Amino acid sequence: MSVPRTELLLRQLDIAWALFEYHLKDLDDAVCLWEPAPHCWTVRQDERARWVADWQVPEPDPVPAVTIAWVTWHIGYWWTTVLGHCFGDGAPDREEITWPGGAAATAAWLGGLKDRWREELTRLGDADLDSTERTATLPWGEMTLADVAGWVTVELTKNVAEVGLLRNLHGARNPA
Repeated sequence: MSVPRTELLLRQLDIAWALFEYHLKDLDDAVCLWEPAPHCWTVRQDERARWVADWQVPEPDPVPAVTIAWVTWHIGYWWTTVLGHCFGDGAPDREEITWPGGAAATAAWLGGLKDRWREELTRLGDADLDSTERTATLPWGEMTLADVAGWVTVELTKNVAEVGLLRNLHGARNPA
């Protein structure tokens, strides 16, 4: 029995999200902003009290360590960008995508993005997944929507692993 590709993509997304929910449980603001190394990217409040992410193009070598706040901002950044390009009227500039300012607000923000992404995926058939029409304006080059949907889950899984590792490092360096 074959499984429609959309259902497969949704199941993979759900698995990655379930792991993220495990890591979000009991996450607090202090752990989100904990810097694991002196050379570290995080989010900082700007003069307008918005939480903006450290960023540099091209990336420095070596790439800095990151905080959970930065990783979660990064998830929100690429998900906002993909949703805007594939199912909206474009995406805001990177500088306009800000971290919500706390663990609970971040979980709600990312949960909303995941729910919107999941809802959009449920409407897709094979012809939509094979198309590059919705993805044509993405900054990463031409990809089918199926490729983008697969990449979103792989990127989420990678970022979730980073959050889990940072939580473990924080716990190991700051035992109760």
